[in-house]
Amino acid sequence: MRMEDDEEDPPLAVQIKPDEPITQKPDPDSEASVGVTVITGYLGAGKSTLVNHILNSQHGKRIAVILNEFGEEIGVERAMINEGDGGALVEEWVELSNGCICCTVKHSLVQALEQLVQRKERLDHILLETTGLANPAPLASVLWLDEQLESAVKLDSIVTVVDAKNLRFQLNEHRGSSSFPEAYFQIAFADIIILNKVDLVSSEDSGSIVNELEEEIHNINSLVEIIHSVRCQVDLSKILNRQAYDTARAAHLETLLEESRSLSTNKLHDSGVRTICICESQTVDLDKTRTWLEEILWEKKYDMDVYRCKGVLSVQNSDQLHTLQAVKELYEIVPARKWAKEENRMNKIVFIGHNLKEDVLIDSLRACTTG
Repeated sequence: MRMEDDEEDPPLAVQIKPDEPITQKPDPDSEASVGVTVITGYLGAGKSTLVNHILNSQHGKRIAVILNEFGEEIGVERAMINEGDGGALVEEWVELSNGCICCTVKHSLVQALEQLVQRKERLDHILLETTGLANPAPLASVLWLDEQLESAVKLDSIVTVVDAKNLRFQLNEHRGSSSFPEAYFQIAFADIIILNKVDLVSSEDSGSIVNELEEEIHNINSLVEIIHSVRCQVDLSKILNRQAYDTARAAHLETLLEESRSLSTNKLHDSGVRTICICESQTVDLDKTRTWLEEILWEKKYDMDVYRCKGVLSVQNSDQLHTLQAVKELYEIVPARKWAKEENRMNKIVFIGHNLKEDVLIDSLRACTTG
């Protein structure tokens, strides 16, 4: 029996010739960073189906698709270092009939991206399918704030494909133990969830089952956007160029935070991995806030494991709304825009992680205030 991921016809490919001239006019925005979308998900959820949908669609975009084959242990190491000229990088770049290009990465992701950057005037977007890595955090860290890539590429979003029929079983694996199945991490780090195979949920109660699955997903990650699909036939505008890590996009972040505030943490059963949102009305001291974050993210001062963090800050002696984003140990706080006169200035921060302690976070953030 073949799984869904194996049933797709391969996209029609045309081999790129090394000396082939570039005939397409350079994009006037070619100096801007090229967005990278990371695709993750359980085996059989539909990752390859989604990739094939993109590679076979006549969308008019030049998208580079990187299929990585590094495993969990070696892959993380090699994704985060530059191996030099000696390491094997990609099997071959192959051009497809719809204008996309595709390759398989064996070793250094950074070098493969650097190869792509050299021809980025031909690219609209880069798609990275994580075939061997269950946890997308190392890749997110490399792509989001990596000086080696010199801002030539940027992390756009993490898309997780989940199987509507099997998600509940996957989440229930090891529930209550100290280790969590891959599904928790993939949902916790996601910016977008594609809830695939909704057609396979029993029709008589499919509405209630899908609603329960959405609630389960939002309990883990309240910031994530959920898209329903059958065979991963999704509108590409919903998953590409989302700029989920652009800290200057305050409006979108504020909307997410407002939605998260309505989440009642009291009714959540403790799955170990969850979302909480904390608020503080007084302005904060920026230096104290940075120290506070570093104690939480770096030193694990309160024994919490934070996977993602997003927020807006009202900073002392500043008329600028500041945005906060963090992925594991990496974080960034930047001014985004001026507070409007009529706005109620408020610090709102969402934490996604394991063993989160709401009272501790509220009290320790209050210690950073200037009141």
